[in-house]
Amino acid sequence: MAMTIKVYEVDRYGRTRVRRPTTEVVPVEVVEEKFAYPACRCPRCEKAAK
Repeated sequence: MAMTIKVYEVDRYGRTRVRRPTTEVVPVEVVEEKFAYPACRCPRCEKAAK
């Protein structure tokens, strides 16, 4: 399943401009551990994990 991505830039006045036009990308099957987000350590999430 292909996806598309378009990159915008917003300045401090709220104006937007396209940094990169719409491009088709293919998602990876398996994300390497070094690219994954670490587990959340906030009190609410730690409590839910127990």
